[in-house]
Amino acid sequence: MYSHTLRSSLLAVTSITMICAAFAVSVAVGQDSTKLDTIPKQTAEMKKAARKKKKKRTVGPPIGGNTATPIDRIKAMEGFKVELLYSVPGEDQGSWVALCTDDKGRLLVSDQFGGLYRISPPAAGQTIDRADVEQVPADIRASNGMVWAFGALYVGVNDYERKIPSGLYRVTDSNGDDQLDKVELLRELNSHGDHGVHAVVPTPDGEALYLITGNNTRPPALAPTSQVPQVWGEDHLLPSMPDGRGHNRGVLAPGGIVYRITPDGKTCEAYASGFRNIYDAAVNHDGELFTYDADMEWDFNTPWYRPTRICHVTSGAEFGWRNGAGKRMPFYADNLPGTLDIGPGSPTGVLFGYGAKFPAKYQNALYALDWSWGKLYAVHLNPEGSSYSATKEEFVTGAPLPITDAIIHPTDGAMYFTIGGRRVQSGLYRVTYVGDESVEPVDAKPTESEARTTRHMLEAFHGRQDPTAIATAWPYLADQDRFIRWAARTTIEHQPAAQWLDKAMSETDPARQAEALLALTRVTGVCPLHRSESAVPVDSVMRAKLLETILAIGVDELGPEQRLTLHRTLQIVLSRFGRPDEATEQRLIQKFDPCFPAETPEENWLLCETLAWLQSPTVAAKAMALIHAAPTQEEQMQYARSIRMLKAGWNAELREAYFQWFLKAASYRGGLSFEKFLEFIRNDAVAALSEAEKGSMAELLARKPEKKSAIENLGEMFADRDSREWTLDELAAAAHTGLEQRDFANGRRMFAAAACYACHRFDNQGGMTGPDLTSAGRRFSVRDLLDQVINPSKVINDQYSSVVVQMEDGKTHQGVVVNLSGDSFTLNTDLTDPNQLVKIDRKEIEEMKVSKVSAMPAGLLSRMTEDEILDLLAYLISGGNAEHQAFKK
Repeated sequence: MYSHTLRSSLLAVTSITMICAAFAVSVAVGQDSTKLDTIPKQTAEMKKAARKKKKKRTVGPPIGGNTATPIDRIKAMEGFKVELLYSVPGEDQGSWVALCTDDKGRLLVSDQFGGLYRISPPAAGQTIDRADVEQVPADIRASNGMVWAFGALYVGVNDYERKIPSGLYRVTDSNGDDQLDKVELLRELNSHGDHGVHAVVPTPDGEALYLITGNNTRPPALAPTSQVPQVWGEDHLLPSMPDGRGHNRGVLAPGGIVYRITPDGKTCEAYASGFRNIYDAAVNHDGELFTYDADMEWDFNTPWYRPTRICHVTSGAEFGWRNGAGKRMPFYADNLPGTLDIGPGSPTGVLFGYGAKFPAKYQNALYALDWSWGKLYAVHLNPEGSSYSATKEEFVTGAPLPITDAIIHPTDGAMYFTIGGRRVQSGLYRVTYVGDESVEPVDAKPTESEARTTRHMLEAFHGRQDPTAIATAWPYLADQDRFIRWAARTTIEHQPAAQWLDKAMSETDPARQAEALLALTRVTGVCPLHRSESAVPVDSVMRAKLLETILAIGVDELGPEQRLTLHRTLQIVLSRFGRPDEATEQRLIQKFDPCFPAETPEENWLLCETLAWLQSPTVAAKAMALIHAAPTQEEQMQYARSIRMLKAGWNAELREAYFQWFLKAASYRGGLSFEKFLEFIRNDAVAALSEAEKGSMAELLARKPEKKSAIENLGEMFADRDSREWTLDELAAAAHTGLEQRDFANGRRMFAAAACYACHRFDNQGGMTGPDLTSAGRRFSVRDLLDQVINPSKVINDQYSSVVVQMEDGKTHQGVVVNLSGDSFTLNTDLTDPNQLVKIDRKEIEEMKVSKVSAMPAGLLSRMTEDEILDLLAYLISGGNAEHQAFKK
């Protein structure tokens, strides 16, 4: 159901109020709130009572008592009101995770490890009594998703305990007594753990259901009409590294799938694939499907990490989840990008605000729920081409607020949401608008979009063969709209390859041909991991045709996106068809070696991998130069990974520089798997050495790295400089006239040199223990930005506050709360190192208070020149955009 963020990852930063609230309840059961600045010393009686309570508790809320998070610990946007309607008694009603309404407007809720309950929504200002909660007699359990459709309750069961089969069920009233008692298993699915069967969503055409599943659900036999062409593969040119800590090792493509299933369960199609762990989805007025997918936070600060994100789920889409380091980046041509990156978290419910008695903006919003950070985001979608762009804001936040599901009630127009899951304390809440803006219903008509109409026209061919499909789709293979190109290529892939093979080979438009060759490679090549099962030999004739055609395409004739398509297509050809003869390899090197290095990190990513696989004699020197110049550890790590098995083109100086980099990289920080991935890269690099090289480098290979924190290692360029205490006034004055014709590359270099990436995410790179700074330039004035850096303790974001804990034994710990479980919590005592952790037993705390000192160190600018500071400031303001006006010459 959820990402690992609170169960096992210690990276998700939790608001300090969460632990203060938990601590207060554990030492003073019955109190509704506690001050956030200090918590008084416990009396002996209170400690004794807390210990006694812990011994008696078996299955119940982790913070004591049957009391859900009180309203004074929940914040809503201005004009909105949150009510706590019901605190769920965990000992007999469990922990609630799914929510919907029946045909009479009553609420139906599910216990993650138990059955279903029915509740009539209370009047405004009223709460729910335990007697008002009616248990549904249906013999069903472990619902992770529900919807009332086609005159019945459809349920997605994900039974961790395997007491009943997981899959899609239908629950009905067998005798007209207004009780749901008849249970039918419509479609069994083999799933296990959190990443299994989840939500059920009606399709926009009113003819079927979407079933939302995570990557631990094995695909069943799929109908031939599936929108996803069943030609998926791992498609790694270089050997992929599995998860560093073994998670889901062996779980391969296609990842999580959105299925389209008929109401009787008999026809099951794969509508879209490549997800990690989607829990819910929602359809907008345009008939478009959206979901919120999880990250893999153990991968944080690696080049292949992808934040949680909102995805526009189109017909036949692939979103690129692969195990371990194999995840496809958004720029891969065989993968669609997300619509909006959210950041670290654990995605749960998704819904649109349609029907809510909210202002128009919030009726149209997509709401995305984050279990681990206790956030309910309002995502505002804007039509853009055949897809959408989006922005977000925090609509409701709380601590703790493990939010699981939400609905808009069709009668009262209020939002209802549940908290719970994993047997934590559960509750039912209601959100209403009490402000002054109009809440008149918005126009429910679809927005007009010629591009979207084109995409829909192409998607109508998905899952079927049609004599007009190839001629219709072919012109759109070079369309500027990525989602239209995807729809066109998917249409082509559903047609027999013999009908369009020659057309692909003889196409005269380079951009169109690159996309056509990608399609041809996917449908004619067999993934190496599947080859032994299918007993299909490598088609050397097809390989030769594909490579000859690729060699004939002029790279200079392609735009940036089409070049990425060509490079990725070549990788898949070599992965699926294997090595060609040596002469062809040399021709490929001669063609693509002059392209490397390219102007963008994305193109360099693909070229470096391909040329290293081909054993280009120049790639070692070029890659090492890029490693030396790259300001971020992610870029450096990617090039180091790409050349780890390279044997050609090395000399003693380059080899030494490569293994010196590993000593430096030992001080880099990332998620829980970060060090293991570095170890995997280095192990492969050592294995690629000859015996003579191992002998000559024995001392270097045996050297143990001297690990430094990011703050200790601010940057070699500052090593011999004197410090200067810059004042806010003098830097603000310099910025007033000096933010013109700045140096983008140097600004990025300063961001890295000042160790900003260690804690902050910026432009999809960096840490997560501090706020994401990508949009800082839009949220703060120049003076305020400087003030935040020069005086970091002046205003401390509550979410990133440190806590000072005084223990009974006299020890003091200070850090940020990163995990909460039962009667203990974990502090990260060094924000630049996610693995610097201390586990705290709440029963042994003498006193706890919020630190008045920011975890961000002062003096980060003290060794920079004025020009360097202004370049850094311009870089921050730009959001990572090199075309920003501050850099125009």
